[in-house]
Amino acid sequence: MAKTSPAQFVQQVRTEAKKVSWPSRKETTVSTIMVFVMVALASVFFFVVDQLLAWGVQLIFGVGG
Repeated sequence: MAKTSPAQFVQQVRTEAKKVSWPSRKETTVSTIMVFVMVALASVFFFVVDQLLAWGVQLIFGVGG
């Protein structure tokens, strides 16, 4: 494999950076809100599942909680 000089490397990085399509402010905001909503939903789901499993263990074995 041929070695690349630092100058060539920087030029290649600049060329590749020009090809990047950055999201708009609106797309970023919507994506961020959706991430927070999904995290909240997952948190509620896992909390409910955890409570049900804890209740089941307590019911069966009489320990915990």
